Amino acid sequence: MSLTISIDAMGGDFGPSVTVPAALACLKENSALALILVGDEAVLEPLLVQAFPVYGNRLQIQHASQQVDMDEPPSKALKNKKDSSMRVAINLVHQGRADACVSAGNTGALMATARFVLKMLNGIDRPAIISTLPSVYGHTHMMDLGANVDCTAEHLFQFAVMGNELVKAIDNIDSPRIGLLNIGEEAMKGNEQVKTAAKLLENSSLNYIGYVEGNSINAGNTQVDLIVCDGFVGNVSLKSIEGAAKMIGTTLKQAFSKNWLTKLAAVVAYPVLKSFKQRIDPRLYNGASFLGLRGLVIKSHGGADVLAFKTAIKLAEVEVQHNVIQKITQQVEASLAQRTLL
Repeated sequence: MSLTISIDAMGGDFGPSVTVPAALACLKENSALALILVGDEAVLEPLLVQAFPVYGNRLQIQHASQQVDMDEPPSKALKNKKDSSMRVAINLVHQGRADACVSAGNTGALMATARFVLKMLNGIDRPAIISTLPSVYGHTHMMDLGANVDCTAEHLFQFAVMGNELVKAIDNIDSPRIGLLNIGEEAMKGNEQVKTAAKLLENSSLNYIGYVEGNSINAGNTQVDLIVCDGFVGNVSLKSIEGAAKMIGTTLKQAFSKNWLTKLAAVVAYPVLKSFKQRIDPRLYNGASFLGLRGLVIKSHGGADVLAFKTAIKLAEVEVQHNVIQKITQQVEASLAQRTLL
């Protein structure tokens, strides 16, 4: 199966210095992959001149005269940056020239542009952001991570339906375990939004396992494949996890650097520390999917390095290969039909 992905080559904190080598690494590893790098041709062409003979028509440049700044208001980017690398990369998906788009650019601008260009799937009110986080069981998926601050119970149900199909595709699971993030696992806890969403999920065909608490994101007693919440809670949770991981790493480094004894202990413990670092390396979990759109858009962390951006491209490959958009569309239609009969 051949697949084509458009890359916003100018997006992110580091632009082509990260996006180009990551793109070339993916082309080297997957002979079925074709990439369209979108950006300033004068900047990109010198970086790719040696790669063109190697990859032929699997590697293309699509010129874009503008780029969206990382702190640019979404409304301004949407109105004034119609020839930005971000907008053109998304346009390629809309035109059918690319199967997915990957960008490390401004999240708000990317979401606004993607929604404007690609439109929403029938039966879905709002797009949502889903990503993968490490856990004691391997990993878990969580959504929404910031696209929707205020959500209704219906929105949470729609997130679960979309996320269910994505998790099935990525993890090859027939029936993902879905939990609603709450302040407790007891039925009487939570606000009306969560309680109503729970009833919708209980009456659906989804494998809903009930409420889960914050510790279930990384180290809960019950394995959960997908955790659903509104964007406010999801984003706060995500940033808290990132902060905790940074604190652990910094504290370990300081502890092993105190004196010659601790430095010696660090040498002895190096294999364990290396394995631990790889286990929670955020670069290996980079890439958040915008679900609910009529096309695939993957958001990479703005500060991603080559390995992290490569991970985001790989995620796009998997979603294209598993026809995620088609499967989400079918599941949304089936869920709406089921609820109509109830």
